[in-house]
Amino acid sequence: MQDYRININYAKALMQLAAETGEQEQVSADMRLVHQVCAENRELNAVFDNPQIKAGKKAGILTDLFGEHVCKTTREFLLFVVRKKRSVNLKGISAMYLDLYRESRGIVLSHLTTAHPVDEETQELAVKTIADFTHKQVELQTHVDPAVLGGLSMEFDGYMFDATVAARLAKLRRRFEENVYESKL
Repeated sequence: MQDYRININYAKALMQLAAETGEQEQVSADMRLVHQVCAENRELNAVFDNPQIKAGKKAGILTDLFGEHVCKTTREFLLFVVRKKRSVNLKGISAMYLDLYRESRGIVLSHLTTAHPVDEETQELAVKTIADFTHKQVELQTHVDPAVLGGLSMEFDGYMFDATVAARLAKLRRRFEENVYESKL
């Protein structure tokens, strides 16, 4: 619960700062980059979580990673987070910022999971279907998971549509386990 409060408070502060400076689009793109880097690098998260590594060293790492790739507002915010000893929360803060940004813009995040990569036409159809259902703009993230075997799974705005072969097989398996057949022997 403590991390949630930290993440939401810092994200709200950055959202307000971005609104004041008129850099909401740029800061949003920067937070996507920060979230992606933090999500993909366990070593970086271990460095941020290590209290023996000084804040100056962590700030140097952030400057080396993001210095040229993010706007001044984002760069200063990242250094502020390090000074406040909250660098371990960067992944959560960036995720919370992106959630707040989507909410403020009326954008719904949706996940499309398939067994094989889908073509552009299928992605556009999924976006149109979700947009028609939610009456919001759609940000689609596609995932490939061979475990679904076939079909697709869509998750958005608290809804889940699961038309995967794996789900149907699991449903059949449960029905066979009921064993409603009674022998007359």
